Amino acid sequence: MVIIESYPVAIVMCVITMLCWGSWANTQKLASKEWRFQLFYWDYALGVFLLSLLLAFTIGSSGSGGRGFLADLHQADAKWLGSAFLGGVIFNLSNILLVAAIDIAGMAVAFPVGVGLALCLGVITTFMATRQGNVPMLALGVAAIVIAIILDALAYQRLAASGKKTPGKGIVISVAAGLLMGWFYSFVAQAMGKVDPTTLTLEVGKLSPYTAIVMFSGGLLLSNFIWNSIMMVKPLAGGPVPFGAYFKGSAKLHAIGILGGIIWNTGMSFSIIASTAASPALSYGLGQGATMVGAFWGVFIWKEFKGAPPGTGRLLAAMFLFYLVGLGVLIASKP
Repeated sequence: MVIIESYPVAIVMCVITMLCWGSWANTQKLASKEWRFQLFYWDYALGVFLLSLLLAFTIGSSGSGGRGFLADLHQADAKWLGSAFLGGVIFNLSNILLVAAIDIAGMAVAFPVGVGLALCLGVITTFMATRQGNVPMLALGVAAIVIAIILDALAYQRLAASGKKTPGKGIVISVAAGLLMGWFYSFVAQAMGKVDPTTLTLEVGKLSPYTAIVMFSGGLLLSNFIWNSIMMVKPLAGGPVPFGAYFKGSAKLHAIGILGGIIWNTGMSFSIIASTAASPALSYGLGQGATMVGAFWGVFIWKEFKGAPPGTGRLLAAMFLFYLVGLGVLIASKP
């Protein structure tokens, strides 16, 4: 398998993760003009799984380090396979709630509140699972991002008060998504084996990053038949969505959904692969800078705060500032 040994390369991959995680929801915004997000999400889940297989059978099965995908899958303990799979199940529930929050409140709210909260919890839980990272600096970075989350919630509250959005509902769903999303990464991180920096051999019984990605993606795809089915029958907004509507979508709509899944899992895969050179807590935390990217799309491209009361812009500017400070501290947390 291909192993990332360079810390600067790992940081670049984490930045790409940030861009992917912050941008994939644009595909949902495009698709939602023609059909409900629940229908989009079936293709999204398929795109996530297809990319995981592509990576596993290419760069996950070549290179001189570690183990190839099939060999790694064969030797892996069931406990760790299950851990990565469970990470996918947990993430999928949280992400469906995030998608629902985007549908109700927009990217500029769902990302800073939901994904920002997930960032904070994810850094903490991943550090607790792996015990890797600079504690004071990770804590400082998380604190700055918590302030950014609060500022964004205050900005949304002003928008809701002006009658532009549904008061409270988008925030509540975003928080629920964030609380769940903050736990999934630790299940994947602890399932992966450590790489010996001298021999580039991989810990026996645990998973390579590529196997972990496949198991995670499998958990996401299979759990979709539970979580997304519930969301179609009992949606958080609007009436039930008929299952037959999925087969009436155009090839373009299906392609947009699959592309969304590929974009998101490119970010996830880069984050996992980069964690061999950067600590898992840093890799996850920096990748979740997607909050800033998603907020940028929502504020400046989709104009989700258009018509907000005076003073809202200052809150949003302060939010971006605290996110940048928090991300900078996270980057500097590993010498």
